[in-house]
Amino acid sequence: MSTTPAGDPGVPSPGWTGADIPDLGGRTFIVTGGNSGLGFETCRALAGRGARVVLAARDPEKGRAAVERIQAEHPDALVEARVLDLADLDSVEVFAAGIQQVDVLINNAGVMMPPRTTSAQGYELQFAVNHLGHFALTARLLDVLVAGADPRVVTVTSFLHHRGRIHFDDLHGEHKYSRSGYYTQSKLANVVFGLELHRRLRLAGTELTSVLAHPGYSATNLQSSGPSGVMKLALKVTTRFAAQDAAMGALPQLYAAVSQDVEGGQLIGPNGRKEQKGYPTVVQPLEAARDRELAKRLWDTSEELTGLDFGLAAR
Repeated sequence: MSTTPAGDPGVPSPGWTGADIPDLGGRTFIVTGGNSGLGFETCRALAGRGARVVLAARDPEKGRAAVERIQAEHPDALVEARVLDLADLDSVEVFAAGIQQVDVLINNAGVMMPPRTTSAQGYELQFAVNHLGHFALTARLLDVLVAGADPRVVTVTSFLHHRGRIHFDDLHGEHKYSRSGYYTQSKLANVVFGLELHRRLRLAGTELTSVLAHPGYSATNLQSSGPSGVMKLALKVTTRFAAQDAAMGALPQLYAAVSQDVEGGQLIGPNGRKEQKGYPTVVQPLEAARDRELAKRLWDTSEELTGLDFGLAAR
C-alpha cells in the first residue's frame, strides 16, 4: 500500500468518520446508484448533515424506498429520488436536463463482473455504466457544476484498477470477454478519466475539482448482483469474512466530497493493509493511469462513443 503520512497537507486525519462531516445546509449533491450499498450510505450521511441530495437510481421503486428509509431516520432530510439508467445515454440526457443546480456530483454507481451484456447503445455493460455513463453525465452537468459552491466531481473506482488495462483493440469484448478483465478495464478508465478531468479543469482555470475515491473491499450488492456460478459463491465467502461494511466503504468518497483538506487529482482510499479496509487516506493510483497518451486516447474515444464534447482543451 502506498499512502502519504498523516499530518501532511491534504491528508485526512486518522479515523475520519461521518461524524466529521461539516454542516452541509444549502449545498446540493447528486449520488448515482444511491438506492443501495455505498451510494445509499453516502446519501444517508449527506442528508443527515443538512445537504439537499438527489438520489439517482435506475429503478424508481427502489429509489423511492431508499428515500423513505433516509427520511425515517432523518425526518427533515432534503432527499429526492430521480430515475437515471447509466446503461442508456438517452436516460443520462433526460436526467441531466432536469438538474438546474448542483455543487457535488458523486459518480458512484457501478456493475461488477456480469456475463457479457451490452448497453442500450451496444457497448459492453461494465464500460458503459461504470465509465461512459458517468463520463456523459459529467459532461452534461459541467456548466451547472462550475457554477456551484466548492464544486467537485468525485469518481468512484476500485483498488482492482491496478490490474486493469484498456482494450482499445476490443473495447466491448466482442472477440474475447473476461468478466474480471472488463471490470478492471472500467475501473482503470474511472481513474484515467478522473485524473485527466483534473488536469483539463486546471488548464481551463476553473474552480471545479476532480477527485477519485475507492472503497477498498466493502460488502455491497455488487458482489451478488453481477457475478454468477462459482465466482458468485467465492465472492460471497470472501465478502463475509474479509470485507468491511458499506458504511465504512463509503467514507473515502464522503471525505473526497466534503473535506476542506482534499486536493484535486487525489485518490482517497482506506488506510488498512492493501487498501482493503480502514479509514480514508490518500493512496496512489496505478502509475500507468497518469500516461498522457493513454488519457488522450480514452478521452477522445469516450467523446466519440457518447457524442459529447466537454469543451476542455488537452493542450
